[in-house]
Amino acid sequence: MKVLENLVYTKTHEWVRFEDETTALVGLTDYAQQTLGQLVFVNLPEEGDETVTGESFADVESVKAVSDVYCPVTGVVSEINEELLDAPEKINETPYEAWFAKITGITEKEEFLSPEEYEEFVKKEME
Repeated sequence: MKVLENLVYTKTHEWVRFEDETTALVGLTDYAQQTLGQLVFVNLPEEGDETVTGESFADVESVKAVSDVYCPVTGVVSEINEELLDAPEKINETPYEAWFAKITGITEKEEFLSPEEYEEFVKKEME
């Protein structure tokens, strides 16, 4: 399992890369994509959609099941990664480059885990 130092993480296995205080990219962690298995479909939000901290804003489908992806910030979707719509396997191949959406106008944030805290959280979850 790979965890990058320049990101923050959630307990629902999303990663967040802040560009500034009110703009961030959101994606699924390496651990999440490994757990889900080969992804065959992704349903992304639409540009202009409002997001709410802790609520589902996308979902992914693997050969096993459909899983919600939760937004760790409240804001507005300003851009989606359209490449994932045609190639959801990129989430499996390069999870930290396969961002789902860019959220701007962020007004609220979830409590994030540092890379070290996230690694510890996953270790406990795997026990």
